[in-house]
Amino acid sequence: MLEEIGKVKLDYSKYSGEDLYCDGAVEDELLDIVKNLSPVEYAGVIEERKSWPILYHLSPLRENIVDWIPIKKSDKVLEVGSGCGALTGLFSRKAGSVTCVELSKKRSMINAYRHSQCDNVAIHVGNFKDIEPELPKDFDYICLIGVFEYGQSYIGGDRPYRDFLDILLPHLGEGGRIVIAIENKYGMKYFAGCKEDHLGTYFSGIENYAAGGCVRTFGRRGLEKIFRSCKIPEYHFYYPYPDYKFMTTLYSDAYLPGKGELSNNMCNFDRDRMALFDEKNAFDGVVEEGLFSLFSNSYVVVLGKGFDIKYVKYSNDRAPEYAIRTEISRDSQGEVSVRKYPLTEAAKEHVKGMALAYENLTDKYKGSELEINKCTLEEREDGLFAQFEFVPGVPLSELMDKCLEKDDLEGFYRYFRQYVEKIGYNSDYPVTDFDLIFANILVHKDTWTLIDYEWTFGKTMDTRELAFRAIYCYLLEDEKRNKLNLDQILEELQITQEDAENFREQERGFQKFVTGSRLAMAEMRENIGNRIIVPQRWMDKYQDSERVNRVQVYEDKGRGYSEEESYFVQEAYQGENLIELELKVSGDVRMLRIDPAMETCMVKILELTLNGEAIPLDQKKVVKINGKTAKPGSYVFPTEDPNINIAMTELKRSAENTLHAQMEIVRLPHGMARDMAGALKHIRLF
Repeated sequence: MLEEIGKVKLDYSKYSGEDLYCDGAVEDELLDIVKNLSPVEYAGVIEERKSWPILYHLSPLRENIVDWIPIKKSDKVLEVGSGCGALTGLFSRKAGSVTCVELSKKRSMINAYRHSQCDNVAIHVGNFKDIEPELPKDFDYICLIGVFEYGQSYIGGDRPYRDFLDILLPHLGEGGRIVIAIENKYGMKYFAGCKEDHLGTYFSGIENYAAGGCVRTFGRRGLEKIFRSCKIPEYHFYYPYPDYKFMTTLYSDAYLPGKGELSNNMCNFDRDRMALFDEKNAFDGVVEEGLFSLFSNSYVVVLGKGFDIKYVKYSNDRAPEYAIRTEISRDSQGEVSVRKYPLTEAAKEHVKGMALAYENLTDKYKGSELEINKCTLEEREDGLFAQFEFVPGVPLSELMDKCLEKDDLEGFYRYFRQYVEKIGYNSDYPVTDFDLIFANILVHKDTWTLIDYEWTFGKTMDTRELAFRAIYCYLLEDEKRNKLNLDQILEELQITQEDAENFREQERGFQKFVTGSRLAMAEMRENIGNRIIVPQRWMDKYQDSERVNRVQVYEDKGRGYSEEESYFVQEAYQGENLIELELKVSGDVRMLRIDPAMETCMVKILELTLNGEAIPLDQKKVVKINGKTAKPGSYVFPTEDPNINIAMTELKRSAENTLHAQMEIVRLPHGMARDMAGALKHIRLF
C-alpha cells in the first residue's frame, strides 16, 4: 500500500485500483520524460514536441501562480489535486512539508519521478473524500489550483462547493489560509472568443453551463456567495493576468491595472479560438469604468489573512540569467516598497547590476531634467533583491496615448521632443539604458523619472537609436497608435529607411539576447499551431459576396438596355465559383445581356444553350463581351461591370424560349485582371 520513488512517499491505501481520470497516451509520454530526463532538459522537450499537454504539465512558468506567496520553511502545505506535479516542486522548495492528494495513480507517479529528490513530499492517491478524514488539522496552506471547479466530482451532493470548503477549513492550523486559483466564467477572453477551458465549447460559462456537465467556474459574485455561506470572515481577491495557468502579472484590489497594460491577450495554447474584438481596447474601457475585477480572466482567492504583496510581475520567459520577479508591497503601516528578485542563481548578477546601473545613470544625468529612480541592494531572509523607491506619476506612454485619442498630434510631438531632449543629455557618457521606452518613464507634474533601467550597458549609444526603439515598441503595442506617421518621426529624428531597418534588426538581436536559446511563449503558441479565427473577416467576405456575387440580366427589345427593365436572378450562385441559371426569354428580345458579377473576374462558360441547342461561342456576331477572350468561352473582365451579350436575332427562337447557362467564375484583384487582359492583347490563342 506504500511505495517510495526516490525520496517521495506514495500512499495507495485509499486507491480504488483504477484511474478514473486520464488524459490518455500523453500521460505515458510524460511518465517516460520524467523517468529519463532531468528538469533542466524539459525546456528542450517542450520546444521539440510542440504539444499543449507537454507544455502545460512541464513548463516551469506554471509555478508563477504560487511562487509569490510568502510560504516559509516552517509551513505545512496541503496540495489538493496535485496532478503531474507542476506546482509540487515549488511547494517543496519553499515549505517544510508538502502533502499531496491526487485521484490518479499515473499522474502521481509522474509527480513522484519528477520530484524524486524531494524528501518532504508525500502523495496520497485516491478520492479526496476517502483520504480527507486521515489528514492532519494543522496545515498553514491548503492549495486548490485549478481544482475547486471540480467540486461536484470530488464531493457530490446538492451543495458541493460549499461542502468542499466546509470539509477543508478544519484542516487549517491557526492563521492558516486556503488558496484557490480558478477561471472566471465571465473572463474577458471568453467573451472575445476563447473556448471554455474544461468543456472546449464556446460561451459555456457565459451561458451558465446550460448544456450541463460536472465542471463549474464562477464569477466574483458567485465565489463570494459561496464564501459567505461558509461563514469565512476574511478573503482577498487577486487577479492573475493573462490567466492563472501562465501568469505573468498579478494584480490586487489595492493595485489594479492601468489603461494600456493589458495587451498580452492571445494567451490560450490549448485550442483554436475566435477573435471577436480587440481585448486590449475592451480591457481599457473596463479599467476606466472600474470593472476589471468582474472581467479578469482568472482569480486567485486567499481565504484568510491577505498578504503585503499587492502586485507581481514575472519576467521569466527569458534566459535563466535574466529571470526576475518584480513586486510591489504595502505593509500595515502603509509603507510601499518595490523589489526585484532573481528567480535563478544565475540571475543574481543581473539583479546586482541594477544597483550599479543606478549609480552610473545618476552620474550621466546629473544636472539634467531626467530623474533616476533610486535603487539599493538588500539581502534578507527571503534572499537577495534590488529595492526601488515607489514613484508617483503617469507613464509617458499613457500621456502620449491621450494626445492621440484627442487627435492632438502637436501635443504628442511636444512630449516626444521633450523625451528626445531629456534622454540625449550627456550622450557621450559611456553608459546607456537601452530600454528607455515611454512606459518606463513616469511623469509627475514637471518631474520625469526613469523607473526601470534593467538593460543598462557601459557604452555610448546614438540618441536617435534609443528614440527609434521607443517609438517602434510603442507602435507595436497597440494598433490604435498606427495613426502616427512613422515617416514623419523618422524625418524628425533624421533617420533614413536604411537606418531604421538596421535598428529593427538590432532590436531582433536584442530580443534573442534576452530569451537566449529558449523560445518565448508567443513563439511556443505559434509552434503548437492553434488558429486564431476572425469571424469579422468571414462576415465581410459574406457581405461582400452578397454585393458582388449577383447575376443581373438585361433585355433589349429594340429600345436598348435599361436599368429599370433589368432584373437579378435569384440563387444563381451555386457556391462561390459556380453560376447556374435558367431564363425564360420572350421572342421579341433582340439582345440578351448577362452580367455574371459586379467585380473584376474571369469567367469560363461551361454550358450555354437556347431551347436545348448549344449557342456557338466562337461566333463573335452571336456572343460579344466587354472583356478579353482567352479562348471561346473563357473571358477576362478587367471591369467592375462585366457583361456577356447574346444576339438573340442570330439564333433560332420561338415565341417563348428557355436559355440555360452554367459558368465557372473567379473574382480577380483589379490589378491582376488588368494585367491578364493586357497580356491577352498580344497573345493569339486561337
